[in-house]
Amino acid sequence: MGAGQLVAVFGAYGHTGRFVVAELVARGFVPVPSGRNAEALEELAAAHGLEARVASADDPASLDRALAGTVAVINCAGPFASTTGPVIEAALRARIPYLDVAAELEANLDTFANYREPARESGAVVVPAMAFFGGLGDLLATAAMGDWATADEAHIAFALSSWHPTAGTRLSGAVSRERRGSHRLRYRGGQWERRTDAAPTLEWTFPDPVGRRPVIGEFTMADVVTVPQHLSVSDVTTYMTTEAAREVVAPHTPAPTATDGTGRSDQTFLVDVLVRSGGAERRATASGQDIYAVTAPLVVEALDRVLTGRTKTVGVASAGEIFDAPDFLRALAPHITLDLHPRKETA
Repeated sequence: MGAGQLVAVFGAYGHTGRFVVAELVARGFVPVPSGRNAEALEELAAAHGLEARVASADDPASLDRALAGTVAVINCAGPFASTTGPVIEAALRARIPYLDVAAELEANLDTFANYREPARESGAVVVPAMAFFGGLGDLLATAAMGDWATADEAHIAFALSSWHPTAGTRLSGAVSRERRGSHRLRYRGGQWERRTDAAPTLEWTFPDPVGRRPVIGEFTMADVVTVPQHLSVSDVTTYMTTEAAREVVAPHTPAPTATDGTGRSDQTFLVDVLVRSGGAERRATASGQDIYAVTAPLVVEALDRVLTGRTKTVGVASAGEIFDAPDFLRALAPHITLDLHPRKETA
């Protein structure tokens, strides 16, 4: 448990940030809410009896003040293309671990490209995409790989009952689309490809009760960044059920609505991971409720493991690289239903 340790949460008043603050409090940490919006910060801080610290990504001195005396920082502030670099640099100056919940491909690629060497040389820990997209799929793929040294393909398929995007999701998506222009990205043959054709529509057989569903193939998410950073897999592909893919980009889809006392929506998810090597395949699945809410136990469990030394490396690292993947996933039992050895299916 946190034992009263101060943890800075940048972007604490956002939709996901509020879940992270609540999870930190529940686990005995003392969150330090931080961000640009002083009014929203004060409202959140007052609700939990916390100290708010106003800071901006374009003001390094304010970030240094926000991180002063904390043991780590969790970045929940999108668009991450604008915040990851400044907050990582502030964490390096403060000599504390950095974790974020970024789902933006470009921001995650930037983190690995720009901070791998500085973080490793200083012995710092930087864990990007420690969230539903990126972290969870990466842990499942790592657990599915098991003792395999290499694999030919890793497939991560998402079945969401619905996808009502937050304002942050919409903004991050817009920034990513602006950076990619007319291209989309996929990972084939151990390298990134920029494509101009439309992503294919396929069918994927999920475990029961979801079953066979139409999906958008090559719906490239943060998992496609994190997995090949540490697993020797030639092709990494993510898929999204077509209904959810349409909802997240539709201009009139409403924001998530709380349906229980924790603030979770009624959205459910199932993540199905299939790894193939030669003629063999291995599978792992996880299911639960509300992709934004489940990000909080993911990133706070990661934080706890970093602070207690339950890690396997330093520098910029994916979830499955730095943590014991099966053990981490089992620790999420109150929040997800896990099956590391479901029956075999084929796409």
